[in-house]
Amino acid sequence: MITSTAASSSVPSIREGADPVVDAARYGAVPTLMDSLLHDVRNPLNALSIHLEVLSEKLKVETGQVPPSQEKNLKSMRDQIQRVDAILRRFAEFIVNRPGVPGDADLSETVTRALEVLAHESRKRRLQVRPTIAAAVRARLSDTGELGFLVVQALMRAYGRSEQGAEVLVSVRAEESRAVLEVVDASASPEENTPEAVAALELRCGQLGVELQLRAGVCRLIFPLA
Repeated sequence: MITSTAASSSVPSIREGADPVVDAARYGAVPTLMDSLLHDVRNPLNALSIHLEVLSEKLKVETGQVPPSQEKNLKSMRDQIQRVDAILRRFAEFIVNRPGVPGDADLSETVTRALEVLAHESRKRRLQVRPTIAAAVRARLSDTGELGFLVVQALMRAYGRSEQGAEVLVSVRAEESRAVLEVVDASASPEENTPEAVAALELRCGQLGVELQLRAGVCRLIFPLA
């Protein structure tokens, strides 16, 4: 019988070296887990919201109004419930894969939301993210559900290439009959720190008919303008 101590000394750590098969399975489960998280967290959020309204009505019994000393507390609780729900919806948009239909989507709004979702990552890396986003630029895709995925991969590539404190420029603009997302990082290195993001972009852009231009420091996605 091999004890746990003996096993740990004789078997290499499972994290020694990346296993693409295991990693693919691990991250392939993320959308399903996120979908379950949405369901399981929203149930208590809904219950809290209902109980909050019941409490509010009970506090109105004597005067017909919630006492001023309690109104601020109730409002704060409502705001926090709505905030958590909004956070879940934002993250789910970029994690849970829900195939869309051919058509157009708001590229400007999608990039703005993606920057919000990744704000913690940019702050953690101390990056100076400079967005220049023209309003209401709409991009045409054969699957509108994939726009968020493409945007996140482009941003993560830039974040992964950037040193702490570096600047990342993010722009969305219309150029004649094209909608353009351009992400520029400060690194001039031809090496890719996030090869999985590059591979995903190359594969999915090719499948969706989106033009992808990659060079050191620049990632440009070019869509037909809606």
